[in-house]
Amino acid sequence: MTQRRWIVGLAVVAIIAGACSKGGESENKVTLTLWHNYGTEQNATATQKLVAAFEKDNPNITIKMVSQPADNYFSLLQAAAISKKGPDLAVMWTGLFTLKYKNFLLNLKGMIPESDLSRVHDIQWTADNFDASNGPFVIPLEIQFYIGFYNKQAFDKAGVASVPTTWDELFAACDKLKTAGFTPLVYGNGGQNLGAEFYPWYDMSYLMIGAHGLDEWKGLYDGQIPWTDPTNASQLQNWAKLHSSSCTNDDILTKTDNLGDFTTGKAAMMIDGTWDTAKFTETLGDNVAPFVPPFSDSPVQGVVEYGGDGFAATTYSEHQDEAVQFLQFLTTPDAAKLVNEAGLIPAIKGESTTNPVNQQMLDFVDKGGMTAYPMLDNVVQTDVVDTGNKVLPSVLAGKIAPDDALSQLQQAWQALPPEKRGTTYT
Repeated sequence: MTQRRWIVGLAVVAIIAGACSKGGESENKVTLTLWHNYGTEQNATATQKLVAAFEKDNPNITIKMVSQPADNYFSLLQAAAISKKGPDLAVMWTGLFTLKYKNFLLNLKGMIPESDLSRVHDIQWTADNFDASNGPFVIPLEIQFYIGFYNKQAFDKAGVASVPTTWDELFAACDKLKTAGFTPLVYGNGGQNLGAEFYPWYDMSYLMIGAHGLDEWKGLYDGQIPWTDPTNASQLQNWAKLHSSSCTNDDILTKTDNLGDFTTGKAAMMIDGTWDTAKFTETLGDNVAPFVPPFSDSPVQGVVEYGGDGFAATTYSEHQDEAVQFLQFLTTPDAAKLVNEAGLIPAIKGESTTNPVNQQMLDFVDKGGMTAYPMLDNVVQTDVVDTGNKVLPSVLAGKIAPDDALSQLQQAWQALPPEKRGTTYT
């Protein structure tokens, strides 16, 4: 009798254990949601590749990608964080954009081994006060450039013998390109498509590179260099001449197919970023090359090379361990290879790019001795950036005077609380 009860007891335990085992397996299957604002650009392709590879290696984890509109992405992300119904993982711009939204981003210090974090380029731009020892909130996806692209064939046909390196050389090249039937420099809201008009901070970064050294740029943040500084005004006056002298297309505020004008050879130059490099090499082949926008009275000596965006985990995610697991995967050589395959420049030290145009960009610093600058819109206050988005395109279009636009930037800076315009980046 005792033996029978013991056998029956074992059977019951086995049944319970089996049920627990099945339940545990079910519970371990996790679905993460990832929000991005990449649209259809190369970064979206890279993200798809990364997600697919991670899911293959981690069959218990599924990542649902959700494409959000680029023009109000951060507003949607912030609203979702308030209700705690947002994503587990989110694309996040680095620099002050990260710090603005850090209250709902997971600090990765101690969650990802330091040996892995040390492999990542520009990790400091994702930490408090841009100090990596404070712990990053974001793992950068790639090394990004704000950069110019030009069509070699158009330059040859127009008799432009060399890439311009100063304002005077740029205006002279524009005259030759116009005479040869090209739009010298095309603007529009293609590429990242961050609003109804073209995004002005690609150009503004180079306008300020031409005006101030890298060690002076913090002055734009803490007020040591007011936005109304005469040097800034002079730069914007030269910039506005690009449109008034017909160096650009007339419809700069409304054009949406500027990428098409460049890839089909109608336009000789455009200012864009590495997220479109593969499109240009696929359509123009060896005829496309990068150049540093020459917004300077003397030969320009700086280029924007920066880990501009990446992925973060949210503090309200119910699956933080799995979200961090994906972020740690981004620090690996395997992830870097997938980023390269998508036509981007991996943000992992020791990894390379196989796109020749991307390599030419890296060579501006590595071989040409240029100074690497961050993206200006990532290191000045987002309220100032938002004001610039509203007024700067109209400066180039000749609808707002440079002094008026700079005054509005200065007013936006002055309206910030004191802690947002001090010597510490917050």
